[in-house]
Amino acid sequence: MFGVKRRRLKSPFRHTSIVWQVNLEDYVIKLAWSPDGQWLAAAAIEGPITLFEGATGEMARVLPGHEFGTTTLAWQPEGDLLASAGQDGQVRLWDALTGLERATRPGGAAWVEHLAWSPSGDVLASAAGKVLRLWSPEGELRFETGDHSSTIAGLAWRPKGRDLATIAYGGVTLRTAEAPEQARTFKWKGSSLALAWSPNGRFIATGDQDSTVHFWYSDSGQDLQMWGYPTKVRELSWHHSSRYLATGGGPTPIVWDCSGRGPEGTKPKMLEQHQDYLTMLAYQHRGPLLASAGQDGLVVIWEPEQRQRPMARHEFASPVGQIAWSPDDGRLAVGEEGGLVTVLAVD
Repeated sequence: MFGVKRRRLKSPFRHTSIVWQVNLEDYVIKLAWSPDGQWLAAAAIEGPITLFEGATGEMARVLPGHEFGTTTLAWQPEGDLLASAGQDGQVRLWDALTGLERATRPGGAAWVEHLAWSPSGDVLASAAGKVLRLWSPEGELRFETGDHSSTIAGLAWRPKGRDLATIAYGGVTLRTAEAPEQARTFKWKGSSLALAWSPNGRFIATGDQDSTVHFWYSDSGQDLQMWGYPTKVRELSWHHSSRYLATGGGPTPIVWDCSGRGPEGTKPKMLEQHQDYLTMLAYQHRGPLLASAGQDGLVVIWEPEQRQRPMARHEFASPVGQIAWSPDDGRLAVGEEGGLVTVLAVD
């Protein structure tokens, strides 16, 4: 098992400053920056979606979201379309500039849990129960399948590519945007909970129900397993170089070096600071910094390549469920279970 040495640094919070804070007075279920960083979309668990000016926190507009609750958000790359999904079983497309609803489409089950735009922005993937659907930006249904063996637990497109990966019980399934009916599967007798492509598209990582991490070579399907986590693994994030993979599965962010022949047989870096289980991990898009958030209300900024001690930390009043780096990596949005949305400047 990985050892966990719990301690708390006494140094003050440095290298960051609070840009703005707004209280939604409801659990923050999702934060998403627009591609140009102009807007921050914040979804409350009861349904409403608020668009804030990214620089000032000024409220631009409130979208009604979804009856019974919004589950996730996804911005179209290089566009003004915001996709949302919810517990009403619908996928909705919103014009961020006007706030108008462009389309509403059924996701295929009572809850739609996952959304992902292709890197080119011409295909939106949605997952509801066992049903995968692919949509055009106009809301036209392009493909549908319900052949997953269990509920789809995650989906993600290959960065700069046309391959879509989904996870369910039994392994990883790959499809292409051009021929989605032709699927190949990397089989594994278990359940995965999280999915992340490396930025170079060479690797797929999955966080698993059995407290392991799978590391797949996307071209061959060869895999290996990292084990020893205290609990199931839901938190994954890749460094922009594709060399480092940060994983959760407990109170300690664990960073693996995936260079050379991969992480097999290597010793990971363990970043000790949190006093409770992690909720999210997020590397910057192009920078060296890793942000971690936890049930203890802590947000910690790390530079794992240089040191295993935090470079900055901040304590919030309630557990932190969401963090998201702005496209320019200069700001970190934080969403609390208690409803507070905070944007931090990181220098």
